[in-house]
Order: sequence, then structure tokens, then C-alpha cells
Amino acid sequence: MRIRPLRSAPETPLTPVEEPPAEMQAMVVDAPGDADALRAASVPVPSPVLSEVLVRVVAAGVNPIDAKTRSGRGVSGAVAGYPATLGYDFSGIVVKSPYEAHPLAPGTEVFGMASFPRTGGSYAEYVVAPSLSVARKPASLSHVEAAGVPLAALTAWGLVVETAHAHEGQRVLIHAGSGGVGHFAVQFAAYFGAHVTVTASGRNAAWLRELGAAVVIDYTTTRFEEVVGEVDVVIDLVGNVHAETGARSLEVLRPGGLYVLVPTGSWPGYAEAAAEAGVRTTSYKVVPDGGALATIGRLLDSGSVQVYIEQVFDLAEASAAHRAIETGHTRGKVVLRVSDG
Repeated sequence: MRIRPLRSAPETPLTPVEEPPAEMQAMVVDAPGDADALRAASVPVPSPVLSEVLVRVVAAGVNPIDAKTRSGRGVSGAVAGYPATLGYDFSGIVVKSPYEAHPLAPGTEVFGMASFPRTGGSYAEYVVAPSLSVARKPASLSHVEAAGVPLAALTAWGLVVETAHAHEGQRVLIHAGSGGVGHFAVQFAAYFGAHVTVTASGRNAAWLRELGAAVVIDYTTTRFEEVVGEVDVVIDLVGNVHAETGARSLEVLRPGGLYVLVPTGSWPGYAEAAAEAGVRTTSYKVVPDGGALATIGRLLDSGSVQVYIEQVFDLAEASAAHRAIETGHTRGKVVLRVSDG
């Protein structure tokens, strides 16, 4: 058999690599502390290795895990050294790719998650991230909007789609439905046909119904277990530290139903209590999956899902952003504006 030689592909011009500066501005902490522990600093621009991309950050999302880590909880035990740059979420522009023909070429607008604390975080002008934790930014979203998506939406996707397997007719109860993860979880569950009940403050009721919640219970005036019928799944974004929300949730689950606990350390005995109640249970940690993020991006571009940004702060105002997050009453997401897009 004669093997024909391959024809060489036509040459296509590749985007030239922009050389980043040696130093960048970042918000760092020198040790665990309160919100004022965050300070501006000039630090070296990170260098990508292997499959990582270097991204010029336009906006960075702020998440509760950031504030917990800054205070000495969260993932602070895995921080290798200080000063440390916090942050997971980012939206920006690729500066360096793993190789010249990589799909995420320099100049590509992307959003995704940094590998903090294994690498520096996204509260900075540049960030490195695994290319498999990054996707093209939805064209319909600004960088500020896109920066509010990755961690919260991927957490919600993992909870609702990959763990609870949301489907037509399924009865799902979501606690804290108006927060960053919660408002995505409501939308994903409704999108896949579940009957969604949400606990939230009364001021968010109308908005949550617009997002797809069938029932909204004002937790400040009503005990949910007194009005909720039997449900198949509880997604608990509160835990047992507030009014024993977790323990009360087991009362409304059908036998064999699923209880999913999200806040780390919020109920050490949840597994034993669930087993005693005759229901299944699991905790959950976000998976920074660029493929899932791309799917979420398509849902955002189609208008099937939306991200709500309540407050935007400049990078230098990261302390104020953390104080806002720590109130526990923000609607949707808080974002840092880092640079011009």
C-alpha cells in the first residue's frame, strides 16, 4: 500500500505574543486577618508553565471563600507563604498560551478560575490558570459580568446538574437562593424542569420568581419545614450554624432523598444525622471545569441563564468588597474592576 505524503497546511498568521511587564499591582495579605488586612502591593507577574495560560485580568470575582481564607479559615491552611494574592474568578485577555497554535491564542477574551492557593490568585493585573479551567468569555457579557460567573456557576452546575441530576418534576429546595451560587442554582434547576422552592429574604422574592423559583419562602418570617411539602433534594448553602437549617432540612426530605451540604465546616455531624433520617447525603467542592464553563457560557449567551452583579469595586477597594461579602446578604455577585478591557 502506498502512503501519500500529507499536504502541508496553509500558513496562517499567529497573534504575536504581548510581553507583560515584570511587575504588577495586586491586593495581598501578609497574614490572616480582617478585611483591612488586604493591601495594595507591587509583585512579580507570574510565569505560565506547561498547559497554563497567562491572562491580563480585566475583572475579578469576589466569593465568600475568599473572605474565609483571608480571615484564617477556608483554604488558608494550604497557603504556602505570604504575602498571598487571593481570588479565584477572573475575566480578561490571554497574553501567553502554552504553544502557538493553542485554541486560546493571545488576544482571546476568556473567563475562568485560578488555581489559588497553588498559584497566585486573581486579585491582580495578571493571573496564570490551567487552560482546562478556562473558557472563551460569553460574547454577550462584559468582563465585569463574566468575572462574576465561574466559581459560583460551576458550583451550582455541579450541585444541580452533576450531583442532584435535576429533571422534570423533581422537587428541589435551595437554601440561600439569592446569593452567588444560589441564584445560579435556581436557574439551572428550573431550566432542567425541576420544581424549585427557595428560602431567601422577602426583598428577593419577586426577583427569584423571575429566575424560575416556583415558591419563595421568607426565612425571616416563616419556618420552611412548616410550609414545604416533601422534597427530593435539598441544596443547603447555609449549613447548620444558622438556626439549625441543616437539621431542619432533613425533616422535609422524602425517604432516600438527597441532602447536599456546601459550606465547609458548617455541620460536622451531617452525615450521621442524614443516615439516621434515612436520606442520602454528600458535601460538595467546586470543580474548575472549562468544558462545563463553556456550556454555561452558551446558556448565558442564549439568555437562558443570567448573572446578577450587585456591586462593583475597584481593585484597590478589595477590603470594602470583602466587608460587603461578609454581611451574608448580597444579592448575586460582587466583582472587582481591575483594568480596562
